Amino acid sequence: MVTPTMVGVDVGVLSTGGSNRYVHNQQYQDPPTPQVGGSRRCRPQEEKERTKLRERQRRAITAKILAGLRRHGNYNLRVRADINDVIAALAREAGWVVLPDGTTFPSRAQSTGPTGAAQNTAVTSSSSQMPTHHTSPTSLRGISPGYKSTVDYSSGHLKGVFVPTSSPYDVSSSTRSQTPAMIGDGGELPNPNDPLLGGSIDSVVDMPSKLQEREFSGTSYVPVYVMLPLGVINMKCELVDPDGLVKQLKILKSVHVDGIMVDCWWGIVEAHTPQEYNWNGYRRLFQMVKELKMKLQVVMSFHECGGNVGDDVCIPLPHWVTEIGRNNPDIFFTDRVGRRDSECLSWGVDKERVLRGRTAIEVYFDFMRSFRVEFDEFFEDGVISMIVVGLGPCGELRYPCNPVKHGWRYPGIGEFQCYDQYMLKSLRKAAEIRGHSFWARGPENTGSYNSRPHETGFFCDGGDYDGYYGRFFLSWYSQVLVEHGDRVLSLAKLAFEGTQIAAKMSSMHWWYKTASHAAELTAGFYNSSNRDGYAAITSMLKRHGATLCFTCSEMSMMNQNTNLSESLSDPEGLLWQVLNAAWDANISVASENSFACNGRETFSYLLEKAKPISDLDRRHFSSFTYLRLSPLLMERPNLVEFERFIKRMHGEAVLEYQT
Repeated sequence: MVTPTMVGVDVGVLSTGGSNRYVHNQQYQDPPTPQVGGSRRCRPQEEKERTKLRERQRRAITAKILAGLRRHGNYNLRVRADINDVIAALAREAGWVVLPDGTTFPSRAQSTGPTGAAQNTAVTSSSSQMPTHHTSPTSLRGISPGYKSTVDYSSGHLKGVFVPTSSPYDVSSSTRSQTPAMIGDGGELPNPNDPLLGGSIDSVVDMPSKLQEREFSGTSYVPVYVMLPLGVINMKCELVDPDGLVKQLKILKSVHVDGIMVDCWWGIVEAHTPQEYNWNGYRRLFQMVKELKMKLQVVMSFHECGGNVGDDVCIPLPHWVTEIGRNNPDIFFTDRVGRRDSECLSWGVDKERVLRGRTAIEVYFDFMRSFRVEFDEFFEDGVISMIVVGLGPCGELRYPCNPVKHGWRYPGIGEFQCYDQYMLKSLRKAAEIRGHSFWARGPENTGSYNSRPHETGFFCDGGDYDGYYGRFFLSWYSQVLVEHGDRVLSLAKLAFEGTQIAAKMSSMHWWYKTASHAAELTAGFYNSSNRDGYAAITSMLKRHGATLCFTCSEMSMMNQNTNLSESLSDPEGLLWQVLNAAWDANISVASENSFACNGRETFSYLLEKAKPISDLDRRHFSSFTYLRLSPLLMERPNLVEFERFIKRMHGEAVLEYQT
């Protein structure tokens, strides 16, 4: 063997500091002398093959672990999660704190030493005794203020506690993972220059968990409803498992749930023949709810079920409608390449007599009027407290711009849905009125469902969306949405006179931090950086006295499992923009979660949004609907947390800790 000589070759050595950076300028050189028989020359290739095999096996195991946790463990892991995300999720559930750089340690609640306990007592006080100052509620962020006292680094001891300026639940994934206490036994703080802490002690010092939660006793009463499973009524309009359901409803009643919400499916009730309605299963369900002295919120669901996130059953549109669609596919929304979306009817047929002599608006009105007559006693007795009117895909007021069945995946920008003959007819008319008949076309440089804004000529910064034609097209596209909602709600108000009606709208929060807001534009919300895309919608709702039901209110709590930075997303900013637009128009706002949530942290976040402390006018949600009734919710630990959440929504006093 020849002793290797050191030569100046610059190679990268992986740092052990946990930051996954490469440390350069290390001087190493492989032995230059070949081994006897040349066996060493083949070894690197063999090692590469073995390494590839091990990596494939590791990825296969990881994929199975992730699939099992998503399916059975209620873990909302991101699509590209790796084993580190799995370990971090398990550690957090066990009560550990995991920082973004991988630093892991027990949370403050786990410390059991007498000295630590004494220190905890010294810094713990009621949140109502902490000084606060209020900020203007007109800010789009609308974050509740807080209090920050000083930390003496020289002595290494705590002089006060740090309360985030925003609510402890209004944080992104990076800041959320840094909030649990870093105070060691005896109340000593870690060295602020410790490289594991990134040199910033403020980012990790936090108050004990008792101080993190606001006191909601004496606040406004916000009713809480629970959404029933999608398949509670089968395709024969029969109530599925009535005995099991009544047991679950009694449990919900025992934890003070105000009522339930249920979808009333067009595809079930008017399934086979126009204007022949079968309400049998719903009558039995409503009678059951009435006997338990609970309330009902009913959704007029004029869309199909199946193919979207969370759909576990398939409920198509009425058979007679799909038959019409086979002969005339233009009754459905259509994208630029001609793909049809049969989830709901195109708004282009609102006033077209293509449904066996009736327009779509007339079909919706006949359905709603039949419902009102059939269940008159439940309206008169006040059992039915609100009607949510379906206005589009998933029952929401938006275009079906991101259908999963056409290949869309988050965070794609989606595509415009205006290429059926009836929508194009409306576009031609608008272009002629404007005096530019050559504008009677959809934009051609918008990319595909999964494009990013910067990859397109239309949505990129300075793109065609802000040109003369772009502004014309987007104004027309969004106006069709508003006019559809206006037409349907005007008839709903007539059919359900004396009962609160509502319209549902979802949060298209990805690409919110770009100038074009591409995901919102394809959905029909003309909310680019130089416009307010929600004022026209809230004004329309105001005309009909309708409530705005805004979904996805807990989205920022999912940041730890969704990389929002890649999609330049801002669910918080969008939430507060919509809330301000609604409250400025003096309309009530209801909300519902769109992801499964059972933990105290998520419930506390929802409470902060339902009753924002920074709003001087003390405005709050008119109601909240929990999605959805399931065996997981019925488990004892989750039910205890849910009951605690309901009491705080009702403004009742609860114990700080329940076990």
